[in-house]
Amino acid sequence: MRQLIALTLLACASTAAELRVSTDFEGGSAKVEAIDQTAHVIRFMPDGDPQRGWPCWWYLRVDGVAKDERVTLSLAGSDRPSRNNGQNTSKPLAPSWAMPARATFSTDGKTWLHTPPGKRDEARILYEITGTGGPLWVAWGPPFTPRDTDTLLAEAEKKLPAAKSFELARTREGRPVRGLRVSEATIPKPPGIWIHARQHAWESGSCWVARGFTEWLVSDDADAKWLRAHAEVFVVPIMDVDNAATGNGGKEAAPRDHNRDWDDNPVYPEVAAAQQRLRALVKENRLAVFLDLHNPGPGDPTFFFVLESQLLKEPMITQCHRFVDFAYGRISKIKPLIPMSNKPKTTGASYHPLWRNMSASWVCMNGNPDTVSLCLETIWNYENSTTSGYGAVGRELGRATADFVRDKSAKPRE
Repeated sequence: MRQLIALTLLACASTAAELRVSTDFEGGSAKVEAIDQTAHVIRFMPDGDPQRGWPCWWYLRVDGVAKDERVTLSLAGSDRPSRNNGQNTSKPLAPSWAMPARATFSTDGKTWLHTPPGKRDEARILYEITGTGGPLWVAWGPPFTPRDTDTLLAEAEKKLPAAKSFELARTREGRPVRGLRVSEATIPKPPGIWIHARQHAWESGSCWVARGFTEWLVSDDADAKWLRAHAEVFVVPIMDVDNAATGNGGKEAAPRDHNRDWDDNPVYPEVAAAQQRLRALVKENRLAVFLDLHNPGPGDPTFFFVLESQLLKEPMITQCHRFVDFAYGRISKIKPLIPMSNKPKTTGASYHPLWRNMSASWVCMNGNPDTVSLCLETIWNYENSTTSGYGAVGRELGRATADFVRDKSAKPRE
């Protein structure tokens, strides 16, 4: 009898210690190749559908890791042919897009930390994490899902009566694309500021910058109070809600992604709805600032702006450079260091055949003569590219926006 009880307990312990991987939650995505239960190694790759964007995003939950036990996640790049420049290719995406130097993990699904630097092993990268006895969530970068948008907007409304959530549109799959309007301005037509993030669903860092901006905007910070009193601000934390929810990459999705869809006949209802709201601000001659938040390539060493110089005329050129100077002055002073460049990059036909259909390009062509239209690229492959680092960038981006609007309002209209 004692032997039977001992065998039963041993079997239960064995079952409890077995590593299990799941992705059946919002934003989850991973293709498990094998699990070595003895060596505690999980071999996997991204599982995104290339027709729904670059398969570089991954996000999984690991159960069965005992306290103080080490588990190794062995990641390979996707083996599926990807799309690029609006066309199907016969080659997989370069693995570096899926392989951050440090993965992101959480023990509660809320607080996100970096793993130690991964170790390259031929075509793979190995991330080691020590268990706490509970589940581990591990991802390419800090996840930010549509549910996180709901939480962010609810907290903003609770903190500030002037913060009002709105539904921008329903996606093609029926999900709400939600945003926040904040204004305490008393003049009838204050300067309009529009900020949106995550037109490419894998670029989760951009959402955390938007979150940092939003939390600052509804705070008691003196600059935030000033901006609320002198402008009307709109923030949309996730544009590509469908792919953010389903764990797909979004960029280069068929027939085109959100940031190649800004023409007279958008594929995506949320793009059409954003255009409608922006046109209304332009019609009233008050679209002051438009910011599109993204993540760049794995080798980009700094935050930087993208400025569509081929499409700009004065006074838009001067206003854009003035905004960049204000942002650089704020973001470059963040501690710990967040590298920031004050030299904007540009795109053009050599970057993508649909470069004129990107949102910042569309606003350059359709905005007011002095509208600032910029894309901010959020460096992600860096030791301080964390939720706190991204949040600090969002906060300082907000202060830079206040600096710009204040400076502009103090000068005669050019």
